[in-house]
Amino acid sequence: MVTRRVLLAGGAVASFVTPAAAMRPKRPSAAAATLPLVMLDPGHGGKDPGAIGVSGTYEKHIALAAAQELRRQLLATGRYHVELTRGRDVFIPLEGRVAAAQRRGAALFVSMHADALLDHSVRGASVYTLATNASDAQTAALAQRENAADRFAGPAFRDTPPEVAKILASLVRQETRAGSARLAREVVGTLGAEVRLLDHPARHAGFVVLKAADIPSVLVEMGFMSNRDDEAALRQAGHRALVATGMRRAIDTYFATAAPSAPTRMAG
Repeated sequence: MVTRRVLLAGGAVASFVTPAAAMRPKRPSAAAATLPLVMLDPGHGGKDPGAIGVSGTYEKHIALAAAQELRRQLLATGRYHVELTRGRDVFIPLEGRVAAAQRRGAALFVSMHADALLDHSVRGASVYTLATNASDAQTAALAQRENAADRFAGPAFRDTPPEVAKILASLVRQETRAGSARLAREVVGTLGAEVRLLDHPARHAGFVVLKAADIPSVLVEMGFMSNRDDEAALRQAGHRALVATGMRRAIDTYFATAAPSAPTRMAG
């Protein structure tokens, strides 16, 4: 096990324990290469901390710790090959995260976050899919903040113009949209059995990181760093394990109920 101590805003220090094996990239075995690839995307990283909690916790650290726990649970089933868009505290542009999933032939793409709102009373997890128009004003603002992560990137990764975003959304295949919606419903159902959900937890907006035209994709906000109770819970490994359990069950159900005739994308 490797213990990483992270300096938070305000001078506080948080410790995250990570299995040493999770710190080292591995090539998939021949057996793993025949399994469907689930690409997990811990939001933010490096020079982009994401949301900063009321007690100074960085979203980027919570997202990575939760993704590593979900990866552990998925691998323990023996049913999947699992990769992370980032396995350490580095910055990756949104386009690069999508490209990695497409390059590896991912069967699912799950982006993991813990955002912040001006209203500190709002708490609970929620699940988002891609759409040209946002389901509500709060989701529109959330998508704008998540898409703004590329302000840390170079000129090649500036925010996608609204006109281009609409074209990209229109190119998403019907079956991919249906798969994303089905996965979102499963995550809402299973996650709600483990942790508190936001009111109307299934939402949609134009998230850049969900724009892959051929990969069912969802973005999961595990809670709000702006809420003291959510932040405190997400700092606990036990709570992150509950979040991962709900998401793992949703992924299990998603693949178990997939149409037999539907092609399975393999890790390449």
